[in-house]
Amino acid sequence: MSLLLVSIFAVLLVLGAPIAVCLGLSSAIVIALEGLPVSVLAQRSLNALDSSPLLAVPLFIFAASLLNATGVTTHLFDLVRMIFGRIRGAVAQVSVFVSLIFSGVSGAALADIGALGAIQINQMKAQGYREEFAAGLTIAAATIGPIFPPSIPIIIYASVANVSAVQLLLAGIIPALLLTALLMVQVAVVARVKGLPRDDVSASPRAVARKTLVSLPALLAPVLLIGGLMSGYFGPTEVAGVTVAYALFIGVFIYRSLSLRAVGQALRETVESTANILFVVATAALFAWVLTLDQVPMKVSGFLLGLSDNPLMLLFLVNIFLLIVGMVLESIAAILIIAPIVAPALTMAGVDPLQLGIVFVLNLMIGLLTPPVGMSLYMITIITKMPVSRVIAGVMPFFIPLLLSLLVVSAVPALSTWLPETLMK
Repeated sequence: MSLLLVSIFAVLLVLGAPIAVCLGLSSAIVIALEGLPVSVLAQRSLNALDSSPLLAVPLFIFAASLLNATGVTTHLFDLVRMIFGRIRGAVAQVSVFVSLIFSGVSGAALADIGALGAIQINQMKAQGYREEFAAGLTIAAATIGPIFPPSIPIIIYASVANVSAVQLLLAGIIPALLLTALLMVQVAVVARVKGLPRDDVSASPRAVARKTLVSLPALLAPVLLIGGLMSGYFGPTEVAGVTVAYALFIGVFIYRSLSLRAVGQALRETVESTANILFVVATAALFAWVLTLDQVPMKVSGFLLGLSDNPLMLLFLVNIFLLIVGMVLESIAAILIIAPIVAPALTMAGVDPLQLGIVFVLNLMIGLLTPPVGMSLYMITIITKMPVSRVIAGVMPFFIPLLLSLLVVSAVPALSTWLPETLMK
């Protein structure tokens, strides 16, 4: 049954069908051929969507759209440029740092690229950076978003792997800071070796103070979000709702740049993005149910535990597997299909569930930068009008800090577990 399911899925994927159609149609065909009740299609799909943590997904998407509509991204970019000053490669460093700040409200790599990509690339091109370098750095920095809270992939992983979403979101903070630092180190090295241009911005202390004051409401959004999680007053869904309310408040009453038309546009973008994500969630639940019916999770657990009982070795093998999967499967679908199968085996072997969640998501976010299914690559080609081959050439050097951060997070569990364990005590 599982072999038939995977075969039909693979054929549909090769034919170019959307991932949700591949998952749902292959599951429906196998269910019909096996004589199982057709009502399972509706029952399992609806059960997958009946999840409180998943309510955070549309709310975070809406909050990011609202903040982008207020012009927050431009204020943040200008402020960080003033702070970094006229060092070599300053605009590139600013791109990485702003991605970290904006990730505190977006929760998704593609949201970061959509909000920041054009600004980042245009600023770097205006100062003489090669377009390939600018595009590569932009999509590499966007991988910070899905690791730093709020993270939509982490929330989805927590819902299917039975892990505390709050603890898993907190677990992503230190790995995200590590990834940010490694990317900035790489930019500093390239700036020295290649002689990247200095920033041409000049700002007096008064101008910096003025821009800080203007940007303060936007800077407080991540503080509000992370503070709510750390305090224990809010779960992911409640924090998402508060973030939406805060985005509406600063857009209407502080920046006064949020019109009814902009809110309507943000709502349309939210509905489209949420529908795409939840369609995949529903159909992946069917796919996973058929695999479970055929005892695939138990068979995979037995296979992995038969290879080794060393947690680090198993995590290394899963890393290789997920990096390959990320090249051919969309990240949300990969989480929904593979996490329920792999997570129990590694947890039984002694891998901490929080560390596994971060390693899992980071692996698949790196997959966004790899063809043939790397959505970040294709989104940047739309923004820059560059051929995808040039974008791939630009991003290749940035696999060094990405893979290094993955290796360190895999080898040092405390990077993922220390903060949530400390705060939850």
